[in-house]
Amino acid sequence: MPVPLRAITVFHAVARSGSITRAAEELGVTPSAVSQQIQTLEIGLGTALIGKVGRSIVLTEAGERYFEMIGGGIDQIMEATQRIQGFRRVTTLTVRATPSLSTKWLLPRLAGFIDAHPDIELRLDGTNEPTAFQKESVDIEIRHGTGGWPGLYTEGLVEESFRPVCAPALAASGSLAPADLPRHRLIHSVKSQMQWAHWFTLAGVTPAARWRRLLFDRSHMAIDAAARGLGIALESDLMMGADLQAGRLVCPVQAPPRVTLVTQWVTCPPDHLRHRKVRVFLDWIRQERDIWAEERAAIL
Repeated sequence: MPVPLRAITVFHAVARSGSITRAAEELGVTPSAVSQQIQTLEIGLGTALIGKVGRSIVLTEAGERYFEMIGGGIDQIMEATQRIQGFRRVTTLTVRATPSLSTKWLLPRLAGFIDAHPDIELRLDGTNEPTAFQKESVDIEIRHGTGGWPGLYTEGLVEESFRPVCAPALAASGSLAPADLPRHRLIHSVKSQMQWAHWFTLAGVTPAARWRRLLFDRSHMAIDAAARGLGIALESDLMMGADLQAGRLVCPVQAPPRVTLVTQWVTCPPDHLRHRKVRVFLDWIRQERDIWAEERAAIL
């Protein structure tokens, strides 16, 4: 039997969003109408395309193959329709990132992305909570961690360099030896992958069992506290690059040990890479990363 094009587009919306309810909202119909169209398509094709795991839906193997085959064609049809109508629909791109990366690195650069892509409405969700992509309408997450999340496309944002920093009024650049640091109040980012105890080991310093501490659960708070002269922080140049360039922060340690890590990872389900808005954002953030890396190399 012939398969209605409407049923194909409904299936595409469900597969893309991962939810019958979200697809219904997007299409302006009821969830039951979406389910009926999916059933019509499955009967026409003679195979099941969607199954359920608990309250969530999953694509069957046939559904995955079918979605992959029709995805590009549906996107082209939608884009062609919008061009003939004489306008491009505004598309929402939801990006989740840690509050520190959002505040210190992404936000100062967003004007370029917004100006270059007026057809994309950007929503930036600043949180440390990892995304449950099957349940949440998030297109891309920049996740803090060690990488290697099964089932997700994962790309390291950039290799970061960690170093002690403080306000120049507290200690001048290069004025301290590593062994001098335990005599100062040390600012901790408690969720950071680079902690003072490890840094002291790399620097060959054995500090006292206790030292004066000031603790924060966000890197941007630790950076701002250091810029205000409250102590010495151990932070990533990815987060504090602007503060270093502006002179609000300096590295007070002469010849500190070189410590590098990748702690920020661009992640999303592999099928999200089919979407133009996701590819556009990835191209942009890679370009911004390369510009930042060149600027850092020039400073260092």
